[in-house]
Amino acid sequence: MKTLQNHTLIYDNECPMCNIYSKGFIKSGMLDESGREDFTELSFKNKNLIDFNRAKNEIALVDHNKNKVIYGLDSLLLIIGNSFPTLEKVARIQPLYWFFKKLYSFVSYNRKQIIPSKNDTENSCVPDFNLKYRLIYIGFVVLFSGLVLGIFSSKLGLNLNQNFARELIICLGQIVWQTLFLRMYLKEKTWDYLGNMMTVSLIGTLLLVPVSFINLSSVFNLVYFGIVVFIMFLEHIRRCRILKLNLLPTISWMLFRLTALAIIIGLNF
Repeated sequence: MKTLQNHTLIYDNECPMCNIYSKGFIKSGMLDESGREDFTELSFKNKNLIDFNRAKNEIALVDHNKNKVIYGLDSLLLIIGNSFPTLEKVARIQPLYWFFKKLYSFVSYNRKQIIPSKNDTENSCVPDFNLKYRLIYIGFVVLFSGLVLGIFSSKLGLNLNQNFARELIICLGQIVWQTLFLRMYLKEKTWDYLGNMMTVSLIGTLLLVPVSFINLSSVFNLVYFGIVVFIMFLEHIRRCRILKLNLLPTISWMLFRLTALAIIIGLNF
């Protein structure tokens, strides 16, 4: 790998994704050993160079040769392009560049909901709230979960047919239920909670994908589904603790799921 000299990547140490790929740049030799710096432990020189607020949303790369800062997707492309010039040229072709830039923003603005941080403070690298990208994230999970659950539900031996619309309504109903039932409790944490709740749904959906497209016994599928729900239950509790919420959201979440399941089974028997 060709090392990008005299550049420092300002990364979010509380973000596992940021930690992994920034460390990967160091280990692969794309950046030198001092080529990254934790956002919460900025040197005086770098602190004066970067746009502090922008760096929370778009990872900053400090060019010490020119005393300038590159942000977001462009900083990653510069690092990658130094070793793989062709990849950078391809990624900068429109509309690919537009797509990757939107994808970067989608992940960046939702990264604390995808993988929450336990130790965030006022000085931590916490991205601004962006309603558009939060709604896109919620919509993506709803559609993906509805599709997979629509297929998997027919394999449970409960007289259920594949029905994307039914599962879509349940996913949307869960969001509406939690929002209305918990609005006075969640207050300013509503969007953070909804983002984390959708990640719990996404985790469960991804665990169901492998068994949704192969033929297994209904007994196995029921047991496996129960294990997945239990994992989701534990993850929901863990994320609520990180958000400093009590058990109320988890109880409400389970009540809706159990009620929806009972209604669906009742209508099909």
